[in-house]
Amino acid sequence: MVRLPTFDRKELSIKPLSQRKNGINISAVRHLGATKEIRIDEKIRKVASHISLAKINDSVNIIFIGGHVIRSGVQEYLLDLMKRGYISCLAMSGAGIIHDYELALIGATTENVAHYIKNGQFGLWKETGELNDIINQAYLNESTVGMGEAIGQSIEHGNLPHKSLSLLAAGYRLRIPVTIHVGIGYDIIHEHPNCDGAAIGALSYNDFLKFVSVVQRLQGGVVMNFGSAVMAPEVFLKALSMARNVAHQNGRTIKRFTTLVCDLHNLPDDFSKEPSKDSAAYYFRPWKTMLVRTVADGGKSFYIKGKHEETIPALWSAINEVEKNGEI
Repeated sequence: MVRLPTFDRKELSIKPLSQRKNGINISAVRHLGATKEIRIDEKIRKVASHISLAKINDSVNIIFIGGHVIRSGVQEYLLDLMKRGYISCLAMSGAGIIHDYELALIGATTENVAHYIKNGQFGLWKETGELNDIINQAYLNESTVGMGEAIGQSIEHGNLPHKSLSLLAAGYRLRIPVTIHVGIGYDIIHEHPNCDGAAIGALSYNDFLKFVSVVQRLQGGVVMNFGSAVMAPEVFLKALSMARNVAHQNGRTIKRFTTLVCDLHNLPDDFSKEPSKDSAAYYFRPWKTMLVRTVADGGKSFYIKGKHEETIPALWSAINEVEKNGEI
């Protein structure tokens, strides 16, 4: 039987990051409290109260982030919440590990896609491809390690000049799960000759199972989604089904929890019902999945329109106020 042809990655030209023009550097990282006007509305205050309650009651606070969250420079806010025990799990896409690693390594990230795609250089940078080496080695060394832990460990123990900004390293250091949910072909490291699909699949699936384990403790907790239109709602939906399946067999429920979605879509004031299937809004999965379906039998949901550099500092400030004023 003649197999279909596959691309020969040995033909690729891989260049050093020193030859790439970066769109963002560490000067974009916002320092705690440096935002001049942090607007805290009533919805943020309510979510902050739920987060604080979850911490007190030993439930979990889960945050999903898209890659742009790291690019928006809010690392210090997330790192502070991790250190103080307000984040139980940080879940991100494969783009997240790339931005986190590049910032830790060279203090810059984000290439001009429109420019580099013209000659086929987009994504083909040597040092970024070293993430594959970390993943491959972890796959060979330990069958149950997750991608977030493996990369976090490598950053934490490596000689990366800006590793203090790494969410992955902080997760490893603080023993907080940072789970990576990858789609094959989604990320630039999948272009590289040293990419092993089996290793990526195994480590990302291990992270998925670690994430489900966290969701098993979600009763009374909070799930937040900052800027992930597909990965977050889809991963959460499957994880919640698995966790509820086991809970149901043991006479328990996972129904009373809070969800928060922060994005730039215009949603109506009343988003308690999912939009009709003939509406484009129906395909904005965070609405129907995280704001309606998964909380329909006992949960609460909140939606806030805003940029990540606004909403995450606002949440941080609101948590500080709840903590300071003893509002729980």
